[in-house]
Amino acid sequence: MHTLVFLDPGHFHAALTLRVPQARVADEVFVYARPGAELTDFLALIERFNRRSPNPTRWRPVVTTSDDPLRRLVDERRGDVVVLAGRNGGKARTMQRLHEAGFHVLADKPWLVEPADLEAVRASLAGWPLAAEIMTGRHDVIAGLVKRLVGVPAIFGEFRDDGPAIEQESVHHLEKLVDGAPLRRPWWFFDVRVQGSGPVDIPTHVVDQAQWLVDRDVTSAKLVSARAWSTRVPLEAFRRITGEARFPAELEPFVDGDALDYRCNAELVYRIGRVTARAATSWNVLPSAGGGDASHNIAHGTRADIHLEQSARTSYRRRVVVEARADGAALGRALRDAVAAWQTDIPGVGAAPTGSATYEVTVPPDGGHETHFARLLDEFLTIVDDRRWPAAAAERTLAKYALLAEAAAVTREAR
Repeated sequence: MHTLVFLDPGHFHAALTLRVPQARVADEVFVYARPGAELTDFLALIERFNRRSPNPTRWRPVVTTSDDPLRRLVDERRGDVVVLAGRNGGKARTMQRLHEAGFHVLADKPWLVEPADLEAVRASLAGWPLAAEIMTGRHDVIAGLVKRLVGVPAIFGEFRDDGPAIEQESVHHLEKLVDGAPLRRPWWFFDVRVQGSGPVDIPTHVVDQAQWLVDRDVTSAKLVSARAWSTRVPLEAFRRITGEARFPAELEPFVDGDALDYRCNAELVYRIGRVTARAATSWNVLPSAGGGDASHNIAHGTRADIHLEQSARTSYRRRVVVEARADGAALGRALRDAVAAWQTDIPGVGAAPTGSATYEVTVPPDGGHETHFARLLDEFLTIVDDRRWPAAAAERTLAKYALLAEAAAVTREAR
């Protein structure tokens, strides 16, 4: 049985690890934090999980407030696994201190904000105890379906080499709902020195997904180019999102008139082995009416292109489409064979033609993004219990952050 300890939980991902009961974890969890709205919001979300009907949780948070919560946590050692999801500035050094103190660490992205953070990341990944990312994408059934499709030569062929073979575009929104309620973001979310700038934030996810699809040469990630730009956040929107009446003094370097210059967007071109990928990630303040976060990812193969899209075109439903580059009939036969073989692992998976050379591949709903955190926590604790060092995952994570550190340096110089 493991005991979880939460250090300064300032992001809702911390609470989502507790969204459902966990057989490997004691109901009593320990929280070390500075007093304030972030701690209040974290505890309120846990209480909502406890009061939920049906399937309530039974978490019993024990809270210690302190001006130096990290020191208190290390000194008191009331658990064996520390969950970090909050301010990203300084996170790499905090992880290194926890690692050296003997704690397993499950930490939200990004671990790196400044290029100099890379050495602390390297130290935390050097060996036991375990440090791993809160990176839920590999627990998503639809993302896993895309990986399976890419892995069938009769469907996908090989990655093309006449341009970006992986294209990743996503649009996120600063105002959103979590567990059905409006999300309140802390003011520091808008400080790139604390949250991380566009090149190191969302790209942490998309580079990980590209590494998963390529599934070889993942430690040879090389940056080709990088650029970053800003989203303008009016004071009125900032008030709605954070609950703050005005821009704090810490954000003054980024204030232009009555709006904030939030450098949260990025485009990266990079290579994993021989595969070239392009990622463009951006933030809007508000979604369009009836809309939400949008994305369109394409894997370009020699036999087919595989699209994963969630946008107005799909009514904001995630949709997987396989588009033949040549023989549509052969693609249909290969898809039917694959779908039949996958029924045991993915019950209900299906494929249907949507044109002469295109097919939609579907899977039953898996509960959505918020349900993936429990799967990730269980995987993390399984590795801890089995005490098998995940060398490949550590090498992949280090390669990714080396790539992002270079992107951060390049875009800082360009600015």
